[in-house]
Amino acid sequence: MSILLTCLLIFVARICDVTIGTLRIIFVARGMRYFASFLGFFEILIWIVVVAKVMGNEVNMYAYLAYAAGFSVGNFIGISIENKIAMGNLIVRVITGKDAYVIINDLRKKGYLVTDVDGHGRDGPVKLLFSVVKRKELQKFLDVVHKYNPKAFYTVEDVRQVNAPYYHKPLRRFGRGIAKKK
Repeated sequence: MSILLTCLLIFVARICDVTIGTLRIIFVARGMRYFASFLGFFEILIWIVVVAKVMGNEVNMYAYLAYAAGFSVGNFIGISIENKIAMGNLIVRVITGKDAYVIINDLRKKGYLVTDVDGHGRDGPVKLLFSVVKRKELQKFLDVVHKYNPKAFYTVEDVRQVNAPYYHKPLRRFGRGIAKKK
């Protein structure tokens, strides 16, 4: 087999195994052990074939470069795929010094459960808003926040488990999600 074809196969196979490995790690972090185990089988199968091929070449620098380049591109593609499928849940914390009732009302009308807490920040009273959102919904949630307060401070973190399966459905039975002003 030609050196160029060998390097191309190593590069493509390495992209595949690292992409699978990146997704596997994400599944492990989310506690999805069956998916992670399934992907792990194929990841290591591809890896062992590629390593055997690289080691079988007599100090072929091009094979080493193809191996390293495939690793790099595989990481990029794996993370890109994970961002596209956007699995899982996030907790969003918003801190705003502005009147938060319009933000809360709009979020609740859109079906988000929002808990608000009075707080005190460096410059005076603030509202802390807490919500659990699906990763796919994060930008929509933040768009509502930015619509009313473009300078609101917020943090976002992964959530491994949520015990309320209804957390993002229209809340008509709960009084249409209207917050009462205190």
